This record gives sequence, C-alpha cells and structure tokens, in this order.
Amino acid sequence: MKTSSSAGKPAQQAMLANIPRIVTAYYVQVPDWSEPSQRVAFGTSGHRGTSLEHSFNEWHVLAITQSICQYRKRQNINGPLFLGVDTHALSEPAYSTALEVFAANDVTVMLAKNGEYTPTPAVSHAILTYNRGRTAGLSDGVVVTPSHNPPESGGLKYNPPNGGPAGVDVTAWIESRSNEFLKNRLSGVKRTRFRSALDASTTHEHDYLNTYVDDLDSVIEMDTILGADIRMAVDPLGGAGVHYWAAIADRYKLNLVVENETVDPTFRFMTLDWDGQIRMDPSSPYAMRGLIDLKDRFDIAFACDTDHDRHGIVTPSSGLLPADHYLSVAVHYLFQNRPKWDRKVAVGKTVVSSKMIDRVAAKLGRKIYEVPVGFKWFVDGLGDGSLGFCGEESAGASFLRTDGTVWTTDKDGIIPALLSAEITARRGRDPGEIYQELEREFGESVFARVDAPATPAQKEILAKLSPRQIGSSNLAGERIETILTRAPGNGAPIGGLKVLSENGWFAARPSGTEDIYKIYAESFLGTDHLDRILEEAQAIVSDALAQARNSETA
Repeated sequence: MKTSSSAGKPAQQAMLANIPRIVTAYYVQVPDWSEPSQRVAFGTSGHRGTSLEHSFNEWHVLAITQSICQYRKRQNINGPLFLGVDTHALSEPAYSTALEVFAANDVTVMLAKNGEYTPTPAVSHAILTYNRGRTAGLSDGVVVTPSHNPPESGGLKYNPPNGGPAGVDVTAWIESRSNEFLKNRLSGVKRTRFRSALDASTTHEHDYLNTYVDDLDSVIEMDTILGADIRMAVDPLGGAGVHYWAAIADRYKLNLVVENETVDPTFRFMTLDWDGQIRMDPSSPYAMRGLIDLKDRFDIAFACDTDHDRHGIVTPSSGLLPADHYLSVAVHYLFQNRPKWDRKVAVGKTVVSSKMIDRVAAKLGRKIYEVPVGFKWFVDGLGDGSLGFCGEESAGASFLRTDGTVWTTDKDGIIPALLSAEITARRGRDPGEIYQELEREFGESVFARVDAPATPAQKEILAKLSPRQIGSSNLAGERIETILTRAPGNGAPIGGLKVLSENGWFAARPSGTEDIYKIYAESFLGTDHLDRILEEAQAIVSDALAQARNSETA
C-alpha cells in the first residue's frame, strides 16, 4: 500500500465532501438491482456504501429496515428496538427513514433523549440492560453508522437481543430479503411520514448517555483514576460520543480535557489518512496526527472512531500504540487486576491479531479463544462471561465488568480508552512503557499488512482452500507448524488460510469489496524475517491457487 504524500496533513477545502450533493443523492438515486455493487451486502458489521455510487441510499434503508421488521416478527422479538445514530452526513437521513418504517410496522422504538448522537456501545449496553432477567419481550437494536469510513459513507447494522453484531445466519436472511424488496421496487415496504413516526405511540425517548455513563464504574475502576489525578485528553474525532466525554469527566470528577467537540459532517478538522482520504480511524498514525502532537502534555490520551466502537491510545513514551500492542497490554493488566473474574475465563482474539497476545495469555495461565475476523464471533462468550477480554487487530475490543458479568457484546471504544487511564494510574507507567516490558520478556514483534491482486475467481478459491493444497513445509527458514483454514477457537472457516511457524505467521484473506487479497504477517525475529514471510506468503498463496485451479480443471 503506497502512502500518500498528503498523509497526516490537514484536510484541504477543495477535498471536503459536498454534503448537499451527498444528501440529495440519498433521496434521488435509485439502486439498480441487477448491478451487484448496488445491492444490499452485509459485511463484518452491517451494510455500508455511499449515495454517490448508488450503494447506500433511501431505497437500501427502506428495504433493510422492512426486512428487520419481518425478521423480528419471525423470531418473536417484540420488545423495544434501540435506535442509534452517528454523525456522518447520511446518518440523519437514514435514521429518519428507518424510523418511518419502524413506526409503520408498529415497532416500539427508543430514540436518544434530546436528539443525542448514540455510540454503538451505548446501544449494546441498552439492549443488554433491558433484556437482563427477561425470557420474553426481548429488545434489539439498530445503529446507523458506517463506522470510521469517509464522510460520504453511510451504513446501518443490526444487533439482535444478544446485544452484539448479528451473526451470519441473521445477516444472510436480512440481506436476501432486502434485495428482494429492491428487485420488486419496494413492494411490501410499509412507511409513514416522519412527523407521524415521531408522534407515534410506539416512539419513545431513552437516556442512552446518562444510563451508560452512570454505569461505567462497574467496568472501570474510576476511583483508581481519580486517586492518581492523572492528566488525560480525548479527541472524539467528531463522532457519536462527542458529548459523552464531558459527562464522564463531570460524573467521576476526572482531570479529562476534551480536545475537540466539533461536529461537522465534512470532518474538516481531521488530518488525512495513509491514502490521502479523510477517515476517522483512531488506529491510524496519520488520522491521529493532531492528538499525537499533544502526547507530552498529558499522562495519557485517547480517541474513538465515529460510532465510538474503536479506540486509539496515545502515550508519552510511544506516541500512538499499534492496536495489537495495546490489546496485549490490556490482557496483561486485566487478568491480573480483576480478582472477581473466574479462573477459567479466556482471552478472545481474531486470527489476524498478534501472537504476543498468545504469549501473554500463556504466562497468565489463560486459554486463547481464536476466531475468524469479525466481532460477532465473540458475542456468546462475552454474554455468558466465558471470555473476559476480546479484541481484534483493527482496534476493537470489549471486556467484562469487574464482577465478571457482561458489559457489552459489541465493540466498545470508550472502555478501552478509560482502561488506559486506569492502567497508567495503577501502574505508574503508561501502556507504551508496559508494552516495552512485555517485549523484553516475550520478544519484539513486527507486523505488516499488504495487499496483492486477485481476480474474483481467485478470491473464491482462496476462501475455500484446504491445508492439503499448501505445498511448502517451511516459512522464512522455519518449519511450518500449523496450517489453518478454520479458526481453532470455534472451528468456523476463516475465509482464507493462516500459516504458522515458531516465530512467525501469515494469514491471507480475500477482500470483500476489491480485487485483492490481504496478507497479514508477524515476526518475532525482526524486519528482515518479516519481509521474507511476506515474500514467501505471496508465493505460497499463488502456488496453492494454481494447484486448486488445476485440480478443478483436471
């Protein structure tokens, strides 16, 4: 991936999104059902697209929302639906459209009090809080967000009664039904006027902000942070949690400065990401340039993405911590400082997360539960308390309350951010310094991700490879110990393969949106070894694709 010369620099006026054009296209453009790129397609976390490319507009939201109504009826989900929204330009129009459909279908909907924006974790928290102790009349939720994606993006995701991202079986049904509605030009979609939807007897307000904020001391040791009086800064990156941070500081009397409270759908205050695009990614050193420059003014600083389900941690010692580094520190800390957690509680990670997490967990005597990419695979374990901490390399994480019960079953960017303050307060060292200690004990890790070209046919083959189709026995000078096409934690297909040796590994997965496959690689023997892994990974994958193709034509 070539880094743009403008990466890390302030966004310029000429490149800002044309908000009126984007919103107009949402209402005016009609998707062509015969064009695959314009259909409803649920990825790892909902349907996403842009109105300018006919991939996210009013028709999509009408179809998806009506499908959710029908899914709820089929599953006898008849409690309230918690509806959240972030700060993207397309989120407000989509939020309004969704409410019109829910009201027309007599779904009880809980809107944020005073029209407040709603972080993803606040919706998950609300669902679980409402459903606690219930066996019937369960609630679920919808969050209107494209996550950290650029300003012209729109998105919508569904969380069933378990509070987390919907599983593949659920999203496949909703996706299929939604595309039937598109194909039939929305025949069967129920809708009322927005004013009528707001005034409907089924529409109610819910105080997401205070309900969530007031409960934070059940998952974070707020007294520990307060007692150390550490200096903290947060940048909400113009996202849905923009007003949550001041409430958190006030409720718990924290020395926390909110660096930017601006909400602007162009996100003009951002520095540009690696490719020169505006992207609210708290794990990107380019998008986080502004907060990184302030690192020496605070004991700890942090940020969250637009729907606040991802985190970025900035320390005086190391600047922005790579996501895997912080996940390793969080595991190291939590499993030694949560005495009420059961000794059998495990660590959840995805197949493309660092092996440093494995080494830390082994030292602590904790099992690793390794799953495919996607936070949905952690939902059950967080819900029943068998997974204490779950994280993925894209800076998404959640963990249990201090008493060992569920907090959220979706990614929560707010609690990992506050945990970094708890760690700093209790340990007297920031997470960057603690990670350096882990490296001295477990070895220094280097990680990279690269993209390689692949045709649609090659991507389909890659997603279905068998370990038997890997002809190599060595990886970068070490014996290959394991070849995975299914995640060892739950046995689910990883949609590609992972090859491991003693001190390195790579994983290859096809992209769901581009004609590429992604290679993730890590080495504990330095950058030269990592480069060899990346080079050999492409050769191994190419040979496996050729072998699979030859066997199909034989």
